[in-house]
Amino acid sequence: MKQQQPLLGFIFALITAMAWGSLPIALKQVLNVMNPQTIVWYRFVTASVVLLLLLGISKKLPKLANFNRYYIGLFIFGVIGLSGNFSLLNTSLKFVEPSVAQIFIHLSSFAMLICGVIIFKERLGLHQKIGLAVLIIGLGLFFNNKLGELAQLNSYFIGVSLSICAALVWVAYGLAQKLLLRQFTAQQVLLMFYFGCAMVFTPFAQVSQVQGLSGLTLACFLYCCLNTLIGYGAYAEALNRWEVAKVSVVVTLVPLFTIVFSHLLHHLSPTHFAEPELNQLSYIGAFVVVIGAMFSAIGHKFIKNKK
Repeated sequence: MKQQQPLLGFIFALITAMAWGSLPIALKQVLNVMNPQTIVWYRFVTASVVLLLLLGISKKLPKLANFNRYYIGLFIFGVIGLSGNFSLLNTSLKFVEPSVAQIFIHLSSFAMLICGVIIFKERLGLHQKIGLAVLIIGLGLFFNNKLGELAQLNSYFIGVSLSICAALVWVAYGLAQKLLLRQFTAQQVLLMFYFGCAMVFTPFAQVSQVQGLSGLTLACFLYCCLNTLIGYGAYAEALNRWEVAKVSVVVTLVPLFTIVFSHLLHHLSPTHFAEPELNQLSYIGAFVVVIGAMFSAIGHKFIKNKK
């Protein structure tokens, strides 16, 4: 059994949460100059090149001999899920603010739990059921002042719908990754998905759009490109050094980091970064959503599930 390194595990998990929490804020700036598909293409190409170099140097590239129809099918399924997630999330930011787009991030985790019950015959614990109920209550509180706007089926509704779809379609990637890890390492799986997604977006990428970037938008664009490596790399390192449940608890803080960073950047540069349009009940709702996700991850320590 690998020796645990709790402090390093916590630090890497925190880096992951901060990276994923800050990403939509940076994306929002870049979307003023570039279209979502081009941004996604650059992000996947950057991640693919860096991982290809690292695995190539260490001679750990995936071997073609390990592929068969089953794994190729999983690869295609995962690419569809991951590329859909990136594209839908980026597009949603054209209609809603970052804090709204990120509040749905935990839906993918619960969708994975449900798929685990259906596909892998896993058991859904009482703590997970309670966590899901708390999360739904939190979402209701978060959107307390926007329910009327959602009912109008306007641009805000489109943005929320895209955010929900982004979280749910990610499940295809999550399931494919879980099954591919039986044959390949985590880094090899990521390389395959990054490269596959880059190929998907190549026909839609307008590479020349990067020439319109300067100053703040250029800095945000570079951060977006590196964020994939930072976030997923730190997440992998956290899992290598700490318990999965404890890493998951830290990662649940992503929506709260998005809200905190949005306020901080608005304070530093109000002309470039908008303040979150949330009332007091919305902040409580965001906190309740996180509590629900946390309870789903570690609630079994407090509740004994019936066998």
